Amino acid sequence: MGLIDVHAHFLLPEYVAAAERAGHVRPDGLPAWPEWSVQRHLDLMDSTGIAKSVLSVSSPGVHFGDDFRAQVLARRVNEAAAELGRQHPGRFGFFASLPLPDVDGAVVEAQYALDVLHADGVVLTSNAGGQYPGDPSWDQLWRELDARSAVVFLHPTSPPQWRQVALDRPRPMIEFLFDSARAVADLALTGIFNRYPNVRFIITHAGGVLPLLGDRLDLYRSTYVPTSGELPSVTSQLQELWYDVAGTPVPHQLPAVAGTDHLLYGSDHCFTPASAVAAQIAALDQSPATANWRTRTTANAVQLLGERVSL
Repeated sequence: MGLIDVHAHFLLPEYVAAAERAGHVRPDGLPAWPEWSVQRHLDLMDSTGIAKSVLSVSSPGVHFGDDFRAQVLARRVNEAAAELGRQHPGRFGFFASLPLPDVDGAVVEAQYALDVLHADGVVLTSNAGGQYPGDPSWDQLWRELDARSAVVFLHPTSPPQWRQVALDRPRPMIEFLFDSARAVADLALTGIFNRYPNVRFIITHAGGVLPLLGDRLDLYRSTYVPTSGELPSVTSQLQELWYDVAGTPVPHQLPAVAGTDHLLYGSDHCFTPASAVAAQIAALDQSPATANWRTRTTANAVQLLGERVSL
């Protein structure tokens, strides 16, 4: 069994056109949208030993200001992803896009994607229109996902105040990691992880800055956030999450992630070029911190996503 890539992106021409009409000509401050085609993606998979890619739409998601159009676009990309899986059996799965912050629309699309299209889970961005995932208005969605024991792939996006903090640098360089931390901290401190234990979360980029923050969050919440006192420690909640290794996890970052039984492989293609994917795999192969990482991450993906990912 080859690698199972849980962090892989696809781009439909109509999705890029919709994003550009909404002003996302330079997505999250990158120079341009990358090119994507199913054949190039398959070529990359074959050359790097990736057996299956679980596709998702990356930042900035599918909601560009209008709820109805976001619902239509979410349905379009989800049905296209499901069709790719049918056309290439065993090679592609997908995490379904949801039109958040439209919670009602997101619930409808999650039901359709999981029950009818048989998505492997859903993809959520770290914030949706400035709302973070611990917002009380999202509880209806969490109940639906919990009832289905759904996998949630939590992908970073630009923070609401990105103009003030990014300083014209590409937001994936710094801001993505911190916005992921904001989202996960919000989920932990508002009790979402605790109240909806059947939802399984994948956090990108080996947790980003999260592994360094758990103890600090616990210290501060014990003094300043007394309402969270009945919850498990943030550190213990972080240990229950799953983490992909997209980005630059070796040699420095990965050793800070608690344990290896929840590690998953992620390429971040097509936003990460094929040459960089190959270099990252070579670095993982050579690092003492990632011994047997291929076997471990594949077994973990099968455990998380079910036997059908290995078909």
